Amino acid sequence: MAALPTDRLGFLLSFRGELTGARIRAALGVAGLHPRSAMTLMRLAPGAMSQRELAAAMEVDPSQLVGILNDLESAGLAERRRDPADRRRHIVEITETGSRTLQRIDEAVSTAERELFGDLTEAEQVLLRGLLDRVVVDPAAHECE
Repeated sequence: MAALPTDRLGFLLSFRGELTGARIRAALGVAGLHPRSAMTLMRLAPGAMSQRELAAAMEVDPSQLVGILNDLESAGLAERRRDPADRRRHIVEITETGSRTLQRIDEAVSTAERELFGDLTEAEQVLLRGLLDRVVVDPAAHECE
């Protein structure tokens, strides 16, 4: 007898992930941003960094990041400038408008997360985060261990 979909952990995680993703995308709608753009602003919030460091931190191909940064720059949310010490290097930072936008995003995402995880205690949320960090999404990386 075949297992029920709710008995399959991968299926359950995928289904809940889709619902969670839809909720988070709706929250990001307050700023009209794609999740990758919002994530980029979050990465830039602590301070400026090189474009290469940002691509590595976000785990995206540098060519993908260029498109994201083009959109953020066009919207006035981030800016790139040449590094005076190394003209080949670009420094990226969030603008004041980007910081205000990020604050609105943070409030909307916090509300969505309270709705999504409101039935979990703080300890359960910490446990869930730890368990999700251990889910292997790149089998090739797991084989190298």
